Amino acid sequence: MSDIFRDSTVGSLLNTISNGRLFPHPEQRPDWVLPDNLLPKEQRNSADVKQRDKVAADTPGVHTPSSRDSGEIEKGIVPEKAAVPDKPVVGWYDDNDQENPMNWSLTKRCFVVAMTCLLTTSVYTGSAIYTASIPDIMTTFNVGQTTATAGLSLYVIAYGIGPMFLSPLSEIPSIGRRPIYIITLIIYVALQVPTLFANNIHTLLAMRFLAGFFGSPALASGGATIQDMFHFIKLPNAMVLWSVTALCGPLIGPIMGGYAAAANGWKWPIYELLWLTGFTLLVLIFWYPETNAETILLRRARRIRARTGIQELSSESEVRQAHLQFSTILVESLLRPFQLMTEPVILYLDLYIALGYAIFYLWFEAFPVVYVDIYHFGLGASALPFLGLLITACLTGICYLLYNKYIIEATFLRTGTIIPESRLTIALFAAPFGPIALFIFGWTARADIPWIAPTIGAALFLPGLFLIFQGAVVYMPMSYPRYAASILAGNGLFRAVLGGAFPLFGRSLYTSIGVGGGCSLLAGITIAFWPGLWYLWKYGAKIRAKSKYANF
Repeated sequence: MSDIFRDSTVGSLLNTISNGRLFPHPEQRPDWVLPDNLLPKEQRNSADVKQRDKVAADTPGVHTPSSRDSGEIEKGIVPEKAAVPDKPVVGWYDDNDQENPMNWSLTKRCFVVAMTCLLTTSVYTGSAIYTASIPDIMTTFNVGQTTATAGLSLYVIAYGIGPMFLSPLSEIPSIGRRPIYIITLIIYVALQVPTLFANNIHTLLAMRFLAGFFGSPALASGGATIQDMFHFIKLPNAMVLWSVTALCGPLIGPIMGGYAAAANGWKWPIYELLWLTGFTLLVLIFWYPETNAETILLRRARRIRARTGIQELSSESEVRQAHLQFSTILVESLLRPFQLMTEPVILYLDLYIALGYAIFYLWFEAFPVVYVDIYHFGLGASALPFLGLLITACLTGICYLLYNKYIIEATFLRTGTIIPESRLTIALFAAPFGPIALFIFGWTARADIPWIAPTIGAALFLPGLFLIFQGAVVYMPMSYPRYAASILAGNGLFRAVLGGAFPLFGRSLYTSIGVGGGCSLLAGITIAFWPGLWYLWKYGAKIRAKSKYANF
C-alpha cells in the first residue's frame, strides 16, 4: 500500500522535491533499465540485429540476413523488414504493469473506491444537512420559506453546473483526476467558514452556491474514477457501492443536522459539515492516488525523459495532442458534455434520471409537511423517517450485487460478451417502484393513518431510483467509454437543475393540491417515461450504431 501514499498529493510532492529519491517510481530507481522498445530508432535497429545474430548462433538452422547466401538475396527471398516507428511511445511495460490501475491489487482498488465513496458522501451530505437549518434561517434573516430553501436549491444546482467545467478537466492527461478532486475540496472546506459567519441571506446563498460548485467533481467524476480501475464485468460491483454512498449522503444529512439545529441553531449543521469535509480532505491528500491511465503514462514519459535525456519519448496522449494548443484541448473538453447531450440515448436517460432525483429532493419538503404538520413530530424526529430510505438503499445495493454476480456475470461466462442494453433490464424491473411509492406515501399521509404507512411508501421509492440510476450509469459509460466523465457530468447537470428547482415549489405543491394530489401528479409524469425505456432496451443498439461517439 506504500505506492498509494507515493501517488497521493503529499507523496507526489515529496517525490518531486527530492528529485525521485523519496518514494521512487520504477523508472527512478538506480537498477531501472530503459526497455528496448523505447530506445532511439538507430539503437533499436542495432539491438535487433545483435539479437538475431545471437539467436542464430545459439540455435542450429536459424539464419540472419547477414548469413544468407547471395543466391537467396538475389531471388528476393529475404523477408520484408518490419517498420520501426520513428518516435517510440511510452506505454505499459507489460500486461501486468502494476502502474496500470486495471492491474492494481483488489485491496488497493477497494481502498481507492472507499476513498471515493467517502468524498462523495461528504459532499452530498452538504446538500440536505442544510434543510435542518431552514426554520432558524427564516427567523434569523427574516426571510420566507422559498428564499430560505434557495440555500438547498442553489447548492444542488451548482454541483450540477460545476462538473460541466471541472470534470472534463480531469480527462485532460496533463491534469488528471486527483488534482481536480483535491484542489476543489480545499476550496470547498474553506467556503464553510464564510458561510458560518454570513451576516445576511445574500452572502449565505452565495456561499452555498460556490460550495456546491467546488464540491461537485466527485459527484460526476467518481464513476469515471471507478471505471479507470475495473473491467466492465466487475464495474457494477464497485459502482453500486459508490451509488449507495451517493444516495446515503442526502439521507444522513437531515438526521445529522436535525437535532443539532434544534438545539443550537442554523450554524451547527454547517459546523458538522465543516468537520466532516475537513477530515475527508486530510485523508485524501495522504491516501488518494491518480487513476487516469493517460495521466499516469504522461507522467511516466516525463520521468523517463528526465532520466535518459531522450526528448523524443512521448506518451500516446502527448503524440495525439502534439499538434493542438492547450487552449484548443481545453475548449474541446469543456464543450464535450454539451455535445454529448445531443445524443438521443444520453438525452433521454438524462431526463429520466433527473426526474427521479427531482422527486427524491422533494422528499425534503414533503417530510416536514407530513411528519411535522400532520403527525406533529419535532424538528429532529421529523428526519428519522429518512432511515427507511437509507435501509432500502442498502438492501437494494446488496440485491443488485447478487443480480450482477448470478445474472450478468453468468451470462458473460456463458456467451463471452455483454450487450450494453442488457444493463437496462434491471431498470425495466425497477420502473414501477417510483409511482407505487408515491401513491402509497401520498394517500396514506393522514392523521387517522399511522405514520409508519407513509414511511413504508417513501422507503419503496429508493429501489426504483437506485436501480434505474445504476442501470443507466453503467450503460452509458459502456456505450461511450472514452467520454465517461463528460457523460456523467452532463447527467449530473440534468439531475441537479431539476433536483434543485423542485424543492422551491414543493411546499406550495403539497399545500395547494394536497399531499395525495401532488404525489399522484408526480407519479403520472414518471409513468409517461416508461415507453421510452422499453424502446431503448429493444432498439438502443441500432440508435448507437449511428453515433460518432459510441464505440462499443
